[in-house]
Amino acid sequence: MIMSTPEAADRPLLVLIAGPYMSGTNGEPERIAANRARLESRALPVYQRGHLPLVGEWMALPIIHAAGGKVHGDQVFQQYQYPVAHRLIERCDAVLRISGESKGADMDVARARELGLRVYFDVSELPDRSAAA
Repeated sequence: MIMSTPEAADRPLLVLIAGPYMSGTNGEPERIAANRARLESRALPVYQRGHLPLVGEWMALPIIHAAGGKVHGDQVFQQYQYPVAHRLIERCDAVLRISGESKGADMDVARARELGLRVYFDVSELPDRSAAA
């Protein structure tokens, strides 16, 4: 079965920005915040290319907190973080994988490829839809 791709429809892509979040932080809140800021720093450039950026933690953290999660990496965090990301990828058109070691981001890329989604490694690789936006 051949499906029309979002790119073929010449419409904005929903792009999951994947990269280190907890990785390399030793659970230190300042380092986690720095990783999150690095992920979020790609949101505007993705948007400026005419797409809609999404960072998985924007979706996962409210769910984790509502379920009683108190600390990054606690049992509740572990229970929801990756499953939310995997559901989210099902709704995305592409993944932007930023550099840095990350088990979760690598899992996101693997799942995206299983689904036949495009995986980009630099914002400049995204199709430029800015004129259409």
